[in-house]
Amino acid sequence: MSKVCELTGKKAMIGNRVSHANNKKKRRFNINLCKKRFFLTKEKKWITLKICAYGVKLINKIGIENALKRYKKNIKINKNG
Repeated sequence: MSKVCELTGKKAMIGNRVSHANNKKKRRFNINLCKKRFFLTKEKKWITLKICAYGVKLINKIGIENALKRYKKNIKINKNG
C-alpha cells in the first residue's frame, strides 16, 4: 500500500531530524492521507479515492469533476463504492 495521493500525486518527503545538539538523522515526512468516497453526478457513480488533506480541500472548493479534469487522472470508477 503506497502512500501516494491518487489525485495530486503527492508523496512523502525526506528530511532531517535535528537534535538539540544539532545532530542530524534522516527521517520521512509522510503526507496526511485519508480514504474518501465521492459521487460523480454526470456518471451517477461513486468513486473511492485515497487522497491527501490538500486534495479534500481542493475538491470541496472546485468540485470533484473539475479536480479530476485539472489533474487529468484516469481513475477507475466503481459502481457501488
